[in-house]
Amino acid sequence: MEKYELDHLASLRPYLAECTVLLKKSGNFPLKNAGKIALFGSGVRRTMKGGTGSGEVNSRFFTTVEEGFEKAGFEITSKAWLDEYDRVFAKAKHDFREQLDKEAKAAGRDIIWYAMGRVMAEPEYDIPLDAEGDCAVYVLSRICGEGSDRKVEPGDYLISESEKRDILLLSEKYSKFMLVLNAGGPVDLSPVLDKVQDILVLSQLGVETGSALADIVLGKENPSGKLTTSWASYNEYPFSEDFECPEDTCYHEGLYVGYRYFDSINKAPTFPFGFGLSYTAFEIENCGINKSGTEISVCAKVTNTGNCDGKEVVQLYVSVPEGKLDQPYQMLAAFEKTPLLKAGESCTLNVSFSMENISSYSEELAAYILEEGDYILRLGNSSRSTAVCGKVNLSETVILTKVKNIFGKSGFEDWKPENPQGKSGAEAAVPVLELKASDFVTKTVSYEKEYPVDEEVKKLTDEELCLLSIGYFWPQGKEAQVVGNSGNRVAGAAGETISVGDIPSMVLADGPAGVRICKKFYREDGRCLPISDSLPASFMDFLTDEAAQKILDEQKKLEETKKVEYQYATAIPIGTAIAQSFNEKLAELCGDIAGDESVRFGVHLWLAPALNIHRNVLCGRNFEYYSEDPLVSGKIAAAITKGVQKHEGCGVTIKHFAANNQELNRTSSNSCVSERVMRELYLRGFEICIKESDPLSVMSSYNLINGIHTSEHEGLLSDILRCEWGFENLLMTDWVINGGMIPEGAKHKSPTVWGVTKAGGDVFMPGSQADYDQMIEGFKNGKVSRHQLEINATRIRRLAIKLNK
Repeated sequence: MEKYELDHLASLRPYLAECTVLLKKSGNFPLKNAGKIALFGSGVRRTMKGGTGSGEVNSRFFTTVEEGFEKAGFEITSKAWLDEYDRVFAKAKHDFREQLDKEAKAAGRDIIWYAMGRVMAEPEYDIPLDAEGDCAVYVLSRICGEGSDRKVEPGDYLISESEKRDILLLSEKYSKFMLVLNAGGPVDLSPVLDKVQDILVLSQLGVETGSALADIVLGKENPSGKLTTSWASYNEYPFSEDFECPEDTCYHEGLYVGYRYFDSINKAPTFPFGFGLSYTAFEIENCGINKSGTEISVCAKVTNTGNCDGKEVVQLYVSVPEGKLDQPYQMLAAFEKTPLLKAGESCTLNVSFSMENISSYSEELAAYILEEGDYILRLGNSSRSTAVCGKVNLSETVILTKVKNIFGKSGFEDWKPENPQGKSGAEAAVPVLELKASDFVTKTVSYEKEYPVDEEVKKLTDEELCLLSIGYFWPQGKEAQVVGNSGNRVAGAAGETISVGDIPSMVLADGPAGVRICKKFYREDGRCLPISDSLPASFMDFLTDEAAQKILDEQKKLEETKKVEYQYATAIPIGTAIAQSFNEKLAELCGDIAGDESVRFGVHLWLAPALNIHRNVLCGRNFEYYSEDPLVSGKIAAAITKGVQKHEGCGVTIKHFAANNQELNRTSSNSCVSERVMRELYLRGFEICIKESDPLSVMSSYNLINGIHTSEHEGLLSDILRCEWGFENLLMTDWVINGGMIPEGAKHKSPTVWGVTKAGGDVFMPGSQADYDQMIEGFKNGKVSRHQLEINATRIRRLAIKLNK
């Protein structure tokens, strides 16, 4: 292994346990030493290091749970069970591939587009649980990814009958038993929850997933993660039946997503947002509240009251007073994580937030406001475990920022609880901070923004400007260019921009669980071409054995006839896992690793981080995203961005902007959502990231919002992103491919290249001859002006020159 690989893995390893969440504990773990252990479940050998699709990372290796435990010195006594499960799985996988192939042919669809993101549910089985020892671990594994959403079915969101049977039997048979979830999102554990006493969300931690679990079982590391999504049975989530409407998805629940819903109706989910145990225990003490201008801070003393080292996350929630606007019971306003505290040790944290950052949006006033009344401060370690620690009294309603309504009408009224839980603690005798209107400054956004045009750009021909507006393409690429074979400079990159005049090209590589490029490549005619991994590994699962073997034979031939070169990236934890750490230092470290490897391999823009909201637990790409809460999403994304962009010559591309919350019909799905909800929930994380870390690029999403494609939405891209937030960098589309991506007869059609350009989108990706032809036609017909092309080209030029120095 190269030194950079070893350094990156070594820097990550101590943090991995912070990404895991201990849901239940009995005191039987950690174990005192390695010995005989029985390992069961699909995740023992088929450990998932991450999800599928663009987030897949081609690392040199990764450690399964079986390998991790053997490296840690355990003797695994359940090899016979694992061998038999391999046979069951192999047959089920073969049948799954054959079925997909039949369905694709019957539908007249290419197998890649038809099956993208499809995941086989865990198969049913009946294998004797015969293994020595008094300790067992069952690793329940799930995978999901780009192109398809999860299902409320056994073997996916629900546990299968085989899993249920074995988990319950193991909990009775072994004196020490732990259920481990190697999954990127929630699983309904209700059938086994009462019987199993030790449950850990391992999540998907990249290269060292298996070793991290062994560290935790042995007590070398202590879990300190917290859930960033509320866990419940699916029918307990609001408006769950609205998810995956194929054409128009109505966000009826409004602001009441996740804990905002459960807390407002006073219903306890299975496991609440912000929840997570530790091998040790902590006490959080309120040491007082203070203000500096409109900045509110709470001093919290945290003491480790247990008998081993550990970390705790202090969470500060605010209950906003209801005036003209309804309000959820509470919202997360700030969080801080302690350093490692030894048993009996204490530390003091200052947990603070700006009042402006908990503002509400009034559609009537077209403004961000704070309504008069008492803002109740709640301190604790989960959304369901807090205590009132103070109040902030605002004597009158304040208008903070005057903007304009952008999104039109959703077609319905947002839901609000009929009998909301009262804001408990309103009468509590706690310290009160007083604020008045004069403490705030009212701002008015101007939408008359002048955009610069470089002199060199003015010299470009009309044709060159049109060409610059789309991604690099080559006729031979066909579909390969969609999935990592479209560029010249880095094998396996997702795409490149075009070099025109003095403007160099930029290489773009997928994320967000590391830099996704090919491991093996060769050079020919000035290009770097992939030998392996030109298709994401999950795509190979769609192919029949014959088709997969054909690809493998072609790769073998290239290896025998070409000079093979290698490039190995590090698979970091998935987005949700990073966020579960509530540790911005870890998030920045993950960005630092991606930035270092981007520079090393010649990648200019990393297509990450992804920070869409966990609106619904079934969204197939939730594992890439951080949380149901926009503060967590924005803060973690900002930290990752800072880590990447400390490396000269590379930047991030935050995505998918915005309201991209399902994979079904994702390229033409219309998100119907109110102005207030867009601004307070689905845009706030992006706003935090942009204002705190200045990402060098933003990627628009596939979907529409209230009937307009996000990539063609001038209000979203120019008025909000550029005028309201001050974003001055590059804006690109997601990978819009004509043919195959939007089903025939779909209600909502593809965006046009000239429509994207007119709205202020700089680059239409990934680029094709058809895209260029459409751009030329649109320009000649007056659909887009030369001046707009020059504005966009100037942004491309400035960033390309900056990153190619």
